[in-house]
Amino acid sequence: MPTNRSIIKSTEKYDAHNYHPLPVVLTRGKGAWVWDVEGNRYLDMLSGYSALNQGHCHPHIAKAIRAQVGRLTLTSRAFHNDQLGLFLKKICTMTGYEKALPMNSGAEAVETAIKTARKWGYFNKKIPVNKAQIIVCKNNFHGRTTTIVGFSTEKQYQNGFGPFAPGFKIIPYNDIKALKKSINRNTAGFLVEPIQGEGGVIVPDTGYLKDCYKLCHKNRVLMIADEIQTGLGRTGYLLACDFEKIRPDIVIVGKALSGGFYPVSAILCDDHIMKVFKPGDHGSTFGGNPLAAAIGIAALEVIEKENLSKRARELGRWFGEELFKIDSPIIKEIRGRGLLIGVELMKPARPYCEDLMKLGILAKETHEMVVRFAPPLVVEKKDLAWALARIKKVLKA
Repeated sequence: MPTNRSIIKSTEKYDAHNYHPLPVVLTRGKGAWVWDVEGNRYLDMLSGYSALNQGHCHPHIAKAIRAQVGRLTLTSRAFHNDQLGLFLKKICTMTGYEKALPMNSGAEAVETAIKTARKWGYFNKKIPVNKAQIIVCKNNFHGRTTTIVGFSTEKQYQNGFGPFAPGFKIIPYNDIKALKKSINRNTAGFLVEPIQGEGGVIVPDTGYLKDCYKLCHKNRVLMIADEIQTGLGRTGYLLACDFEKIRPDIVIVGKALSGGFYPVSAILCDDHIMKVFKPGDHGSTFGGNPLAAAIGIAALEVIEKENLSKRARELGRWFGEELFKIDSPIIKEIRGRGLLIGVELMKPARPYCEDLMKLGILAKETHEMVVRFAPPLVVEKKDLAWALARIKKVLKA
């Protein structure tokens, strides 16, 4: 019988060592729970970095896949397919935007948003050719392409991968004065995460996003919200920006857009922005394929029909309050919104994640000192209560 250790040893013989996973080999998942090859059960408190808002192997999405995979999986965008229009209508109707441009990975969608903002800047704002500037924030995480890591402030993400593309200005996060000072006549866009997830679950001050929105509009700058991790119900709202009641010019979505079954991403905006694209300007062989579209429709239906945003808001409020009750000198700060919660520790978080794993909870450290708790939004309250008892035991040990 294969064991966690034997499979890990075999995998590492051929695997690029670009990840440092917890030493567990998962073989099955259902809802908020997963099982390893030795039969041990764990509560998933990471959700594939929020790709699994609908839980593991949601039956409604699985049914949609089975139906579509036997009919048609790929046409490329050289031809129309009968699922893409339905998917675009669904996501635009749910989010209130006029247009959507589908891609595959989250990083591809970020690259698409950058291209959109730049071209809009040249053709609408009349920025001089090759002078467009996009403002980003320190501590950001928008993906792993060479363009994106070029404006990261995490040294490891850049080490050995230069030279990097110009055209980005980095300012402090949660600092409206810095944004105001940085905007100039060549600024095309401001790319921001409503909550910095990979950065350690950093939640900005209430009103920050709304102030950013007003400032951008005053200066004809596109506000671009990266909702890949925070969107589609995770923070207790369909989009995290809904908390501030703002409507960014461009929204980037991914991860839970497929419920964890398949890479599906998109950017959302109105027609006056999207019309900068003409045939041949941008594309993707797999972006908008019929299988992805069918999956996306089903994933959005689950979010809608099962009120996952409301579940995240209510369970997140209760779970956060219970975490605050843990009296432990190792806890420095607890922050988050909905079911995206970070517990910052006084010591490196990795050993605590390993101890949690031994007690049946899979959580992962981020930014070295933070344990992130982000279970599937279908998780039951009793399961979170079960987890709390073990989290308390580990953090007080």
